[in-house]
Amino acid sequence: MTTAREIMTPGAECVAADESVTDAARKLTDLGVGALPICGTDQRLKGVLTDRDIVVKVLGVGKDPSDTPVGSLAQAEAVTIGADDDTQEIFRTMTRHKVRRLPVIDGHKLVGMVALADVARSVPNPEAGALIEALSSD
Repeated sequence: MTTAREIMTPGAECVAADESVTDAARKLTDLGVGALPICGTDQRLKGVLTDRDIVVKVLGVGKDPSDTPVGSLAQAEAVTIGADDDTQEIFRTMTRHKVRRLPVIDGHKLVGMVALADVARSVPNPEAGALIEALSSD
């Protein structure tokens, strides 16, 4: 069975919880990604910032992104997947939490990110369709 470690994008770069949303947006742009893990000063994962979060939770409500710390957008608890978890567990976790990207953790260390497209490429077509359908429904 294929594991998260095999399909993830390794070396995920964190955005610090105390960085501004503007700085995080630049980092998203520079890296060409749609999400960044949020890490605290202890280098522990605090959540995930997405480009959608910036639009909906900052710009859409009139907040100033240069005065908004990334950490203020972190969820109560980050949804993650273990590096050795298989695609079925990734599928279940994405579906249950309705997320399209998951930080991959090995112990307490962030080792990468796995995206919906990574999972879809690694599972049989019917399962990929079911995952996309589950994440697309309200």
